[in-house]
Amino acid sequence: MGYRNDLLTSRSIIKHGNFALITPEGLVNNVIPHFEKCTISIICSPKLGASFVEYLVNMEPSGKNTVGFGGNGIETFVYVIEGNLDVFVNETKYELTEGGYAYCPPSLNMIMENNSDKNVKFILYKQRYINAEGVGEPWVVSNNVNNLNVVNYSDMKDVTMIDLLPTDIEFDMNFHILSFEPGGSHPFIETHVQEHGAYLLTGEGMYNLDNNWYSVKKDDFIWMGPFVQQAAYAIGYEPLSYVYSKDCNRDPNI
Repeated sequence: MGYRNDLLTSRSIIKHGNFALITPEGLVNNVIPHFEKCTISIICSPKLGASFVEYLVNMEPSGKNTVGFGGNGIETFVYVIEGNLDVFVNETKYELTEGGYAYCPPSLNMIMENNSDKNVKFILYKQRYINAEGVGEPWVVSNNVNNLNVVNYSDMKDVTMIDLLPTDIEFDMNFHILSFEPGGSHPFIETHVQEHGAYLLTGEGMYNLDNNWYSVKKDDFIWMGPFVQQAAYAIGYEPLSYVYSKDCNRDPNI
């Protein structure tokens, strides 16, 4: 990489226990056991204040994880940003292309392989499943965003949302894709108990985090802790779009 031809600066902002904006320029590689021919950055974890762990993975051809990921009470999720990825759950193969994803319930694990001749880039996510009395376990889900319904967000035609997982009570989490046409925004600044991990897929915008506005763009990652004020609006010439996690369907413990 060598020296930069500029001052050492960063747009990243880290507020432990509150929120974080993490830009791609500052990411470093992490070694994770049982992942072969992979470049992995841990972009969110409990060390930041989150209740989950999220990774950005670039897997080379013939790359794979050799031991199942998740299980033993840990639910997992993978979303393909670029390329093709094979995911195996309980000996069932799911062939994911760009926009494809797979959710694995807490009693099972997933194995990932790149059997193509090009790199595949994806986000990987895990969290501990929260059981609820009288509620059964969630099930394996795999699909592609291009097959799903797109709905207007809060009746706004220039802001759309896609649900990636079922809203059934068995699921204690969901993933969504939220997209803002240039000039589109949230209808108000949100303040809620849910936390989010958001990876920006396209576009540029301004994001309100803890009542301060920050410039964001494609390939940034944002962690928003519980009750942090948050809102966005898109700028530029293409939609601001991101895939993000959300905890749901559970009563907070005391």
